Amino acid sequence: MRPIIDPPLNAAGRRLAALGLSANTVTLTGFLIGVAAVPAIGLGHFGWGLGLILASRLFDGLDGAVARAAGVTDVGGYLDIVCDFILYSAWVFGFALARPEYSVAAAFLMLSFVGTGSSFLAYAVFAAKRGIDTQIHGSKSLYYLGGLTEGTETILAFISFCLLPQHFVPLALLFATACWITTVSRILAAARSFRS
Repeated sequence: MRPIIDPPLNAAGRRLAALGLSANTVTLTGFLIGVAAVPAIGLGHFGWGLGLILASRLFDGLDGAVARAAGVTDVGGYLDIVCDFILYSAWVFGFALARPEYSVAAAFLMLSFVGTGSSFLAYAVFAAKRGIDTQIHGSKSLYYLGGLTEGTETILAFISFCLLPQHFVPLALLFATACWITTVSRILAAARSFRS
């Protein structure tokens, strides 16, 4: 999706940066909007939850565009990834609140997010330690190791959860399985890259 969404986001990011808006402000605004989705989902207002999730993700795209225009910082990159990982699990928690019978599937999906998040971040740490860098996913503040379940796929999963909440359990289990495929592929990539 990057070739499609980056040009308009970068243009908007340049305008926001010119107005003096910081990337961190955009990140935190998107985070707060995303947090608001949790009670909306938890109360069964899945349409509102979806709207808040999508608005949050728009801000998540804009923060990087503002950072590229104004200057990327380590604290900004840190804040961005931490907020993303918290929101992904928080939204799943919202579905467990909405329907307690979804709790086991929600817990399994949150566990899978621990796998994808930790394998992503651990790879980035050791890539930085070894001076390994990539521009495959564009300019990023840390090494970005892809996988089967990246940002676009995760957003699509949450869209499906909100539009088809009655099918949350099978959809969550399917996406969790895809997350584990991503985690295993990252572990194998780390074994190849860092063996020495």
